[in-house]
Amino acid sequence: MSLKKKVIKGGFWVFLFRIIGYSISLIRLTILARILTPHDFGLVGIAMLVIATLDTFSQMGFQAALIQKKEDIKLYLDSVWTMRVLRGLILFVILYLIAPYIAIFFGAPEAKPIIRVVGVAVILQAFTNIGIIYFQRELEFNRQFIYQLVGTLVAFIVVVSAVLILRNVWALVFGLLAGNIARLVASYFMHPYRPYLSKDLTKVKELFGFGKWVLVSSILIFLLTRGDNIFIGKFLGVGALGFYQMAYRISNMPTTEITHVISQVAFPAYSKVQDDIPKLREAYLKVLQVTAFPIAGIIFILAPDFTRLFLGEKWMPMVPTMQVLCVFGITRSIAATMGSVFYSVGSPQIQTKLAIIQIIIM
Repeated sequence: MSLKKKVIKGGFWVFLFRIIGYSISLIRLTILARILTPHDFGLVGIAMLVIATLDTFSQMGFQAALIQKKEDIKLYLDSVWTMRVLRGLILFVILYLIAPYIAIFFGAPEAKPIIRVVGVAVILQAFTNIGIIYFQRELEFNRQFIYQLVGTLVAFIVVVSAVLILRNVWALVFGLLAGNIARLVASYFMHPYRPYLSKDLTKVKELFGFGKWVLVSSILIFLLTRGDNIFIGKFLGVGALGFYQMAYRISNMPTTEITHVISQVAFPAYSKVQDDIPKLREAYLKVLQVTAFPIAGIIFILAPDFTRLFLGEKWMPMVPTMQVLCVFGITRSIAATMGSVFYSVGSPQIQTKLAIIQIIIM
């Protein structure tokens, strides 16, 4: 199959998952928002924020390096998987130990056990079969679709069942863990590769030459996209954080999801034509044409009615924030298309420099 056909086919499967995932997420949010409070969402938001912080600051960029690499990557897989497992175990220990201090920082003692339990998700992700990287590298997004959908459906079933029974924040926690367990199991059913612990770290050192720039970029982008959460959670409280995260998620979901879908397919496709600059330029300009301005505009206009109808009156204070974030979602969507190009040609440092500029402006 030609690269163009692979991209079109891959794009179809990724878009299909996003549509299904978006629909499931909307139903899930509607059910949870009716039963749980903004404070509940804020508590889980704190746990996810802590995990995202540690994950970002320990990110090694190996996955991007493997996708970008032109030659066969099989010799690198065991070394990368070994590093992922060690990293996952270390992160879990750190999460367990710092949980009390994080709870004190945010003034939310209830967050301590939640952070510790949610930390198990880090270990589950670490042990996932490294072989599934071929799904993205070879643009086999039909298999990626099944892999992701399994986790999404399991998480949805568990979280909805749990919230109807428990009617508290632990429903969110159990749903998150269930989705990660499902994806872990599915990864070994869906790909024949079986990783082993390896002592050979020479391959890892080679990949880190590319990955170090991914690490720095990831940290900067994290500060750009999560720094606001830390500020709000600390100075405005857990309830405000719950409002803000819900507003951010809904307002940015259609706009940025479309861009991230395209980038997910574009990165491995760009990598395969990285030496043909005219073809790479043509592909990027086609990607840039796909935007989500109409969707963002609709959300901006319908934000009050949508919130009142689907989430309930208790969520109405977030409407002005949601409308402002719709505008941010459009700019974020356009900016997100560039990173895949820089990574594909082996110049991730350009993305790092751009992120530094954004940090200074913010």
